[in-house]
Amino acid sequence: MSSADSSIGDSGNGNNGHIHVSVYDDLDAVAHAGADLLVQLQAADRPQEHFNIALSGGSTPRALHRVLVTPPYRERVDWESMQYFWGDERFVPPGDPESNYRMARETLLAEAPVTADQVHRVPTERGDPTMVAELYEADIRRDMNILPGQLPRFDLILLGMGPDGHCASLFPHTEALQVRDRMVTANFVPKLNANRITFTVPVINNAVAVVFLVAGADKADALAAVLEGVYDPETYPSQLIAPEHGALHWLVDRAAAAKLQQAH
Repeated sequence: MSSADSSIGDSGNGNNGHIHVSVYDDLDAVAHAGADLLVQLQAADRPQEHFNIALSGGSTPRALHRVLVTPPYRERVDWESMQYFWGDERFVPPGDPESNYRMARETLLAEAPVTADQVHRVPTERGDPTMVAELYEADIRRDMNILPGQLPRFDLILLGMGPDGHCASLFPHTEALQVRDRMVTANFVPKLNANRITFTVPVINNAVAVVFLVAGADKADALAAVLEGVYDPETYPSQLIAPEHGALHWLVDRAAAAKLQQAH
């Protein structure tokens, strides 16, 4: 596995501080880099015993899961400390093939030493999208001991990015982009004609570390726009992600990075 690693500062896209962009040969190398970073973050001193992680859907996180449950990472991960949440979920039953929870269960949770009390999924079966978002926010507040007016501070939030520049279920020109008074919100996505449940921008930006995992030539235009283009988060929601007191890492493959100017 080889990589070209660079750090990009504020390149006009509205992010404060430094964006750490690491470019790898392919999806497998991106997944291994993500696994290395997770292990490093777990090894860092933390004020709490739990390592709270928010998982993502998509093909790139699936590759990361495969790496994590195979040697040597299976032995290096502190599985006992992990508490699993989801940064977004499709509004489908937990057993549906489209469910982010189901994907994680099949590729990670069922293959690793994980107990039921470590898993905090979005309860999509418990009501309409708005109710489910409210219930999940309440679950997070309880599970992470979050007081009213406070935001959770996740140790790691994993994100993918779509060819349209969306992340989590923060899609272009949708209402969730504007939500600042909730931790979790329902978001109707017209182009998909579907409801999603998603973390809001303030929750993501309060994490200790946010890691984008991006692979594929179909992401090249969006990645260049997000990192180096004009700041236009309504069109490219991933530009909204800028942790105020944490680290932002982009782990991308060469195909996705093909149109970047500063990461070569």
